[in-house]
Formats: sequence, structure tokens, C-alpha cells
Amino acid sequence: MHIVDGVLSTDVVVTGAVIAVGGIAYGLRGITIENMPRTALLSAVFFVASLIHVPIGPTSIHLIMNGLLGLILGWAAFPAVFIALLLQAVFFGFGGITVLGVNTVNMALPAVLVGLAFSPFLARVDGRIMAVVAFVAGASSIMLSAVMVGLSLALSGQEFLATAKLVFINNIPIMVVEGFLTAAAFSLIKKVRPALLLSGASSRVTA
Repeated sequence: MHIVDGVLSTDVVVTGAVIAVGGIAYGLRGITIENMPRTALLSAVFFVASLIHVPIGPTSIHLIMNGLLGLILGWAAFPAVFIALLLQAVFFGFGGITVLGVNTVNMALPAVLVGLAFSPFLARVDGRIMAVVAFVAGASSIMLSAVMVGLSLALSGQEFLATAKLVFINNIPIMVVEGFLTAAAFSLIKKVRPALLLSGASSRVTA
């Protein structure tokens, strides 16, 4: 999922940076002193989960957990993902600095969309239905991220079309794994610490 420096066209890099700045700015408005530890914790989860890469051909796969971030943090997933990607780029060379905006958008925007789509429904259900919906949310976030990474590559040149298709195919197993992990994590959090979900994606961002 981490696109490296020098691959994307200037138009894609600039567009990604602009969208990322807007998403981060909007997400920061919803972070208060009270929910800052939760945002930091989920940013750390994303950092660790996406740090372990399994190379497959010209790409690699790894966990992201952006579905869980979207369900719990909502728009705050943007700054949480940005900070984690920045640290990965600086300390481990994953991704890159010039593509930081594109990588942030590719992983944070699906998180926000999944949070907005599924959080209101998840707040009203329990048990197996909740687990199934959380599974779909986790799998959907990876699917959207894979599609957006593929689009970022495809829009940068015809030579990346094959790689773009490979990115999506390689991430199909991750969709299933993240679906199960998201369902398990969300069910556990709702059972033992439901307060963590009270101001998630469905909450309004306050000035």
C-alpha cells in the first residue's frame, strides 16, 4: 500500500497532498484533550500493523487496520494515519516524503468513508449482526485502499496498469484477514470499553 517516491506523476502527488491537507485539517478539529490518547493509540496500532510487509512480486502486502480507525476515530483517522506514515517514512524508509499526501489519502479516506457508512448502524446492533457488519467494514476499507492505490498508479502512467491490478489482487487475502480482525477488535471494544466508540465517525466535528 505504501507508494514510494518517484513513481507517481506530479499531478497525482499534488492532488493527493491537497486532499491530505484538507483531511488532516478537518480531522484535527475533532481531536480534543479527552480523545487525544485514543487517537494516539489507534495511530500506534496503524503504525505497527502496517510496518510488517510481506513482499509479493513488485508489491507487498501488510495489515492496515484503517477500517477500525475509521469506525472509532472518524475524520481523526486522517491525522492519525499521517503521523504514522511520516514516522515510517523517516525512520524506516517506507513510502516516501513526496508521496506522503497520496499515501495518507489512500489509507485514511477509506477509513473515513467506512466510518461514516457503518458506524451509525453498528451503534444500534449487537452480537453476530454487529460482528458481520464490522467484518464488512474492515474488508471494505482495505478494498477501497487497494482500489485507490491502483488508481494512483494507473493515473501516473500506462506502464503501471499491471502493477495496479496486482496490488488489488494481492490484497484480497488481507481484506478477509482485516475483516476478521476488525470484527474481533470492535466486538471486544464495545464489550469492555464502549466509551471509546461514543465519539467515533458519526460524531460531529466541533470548532
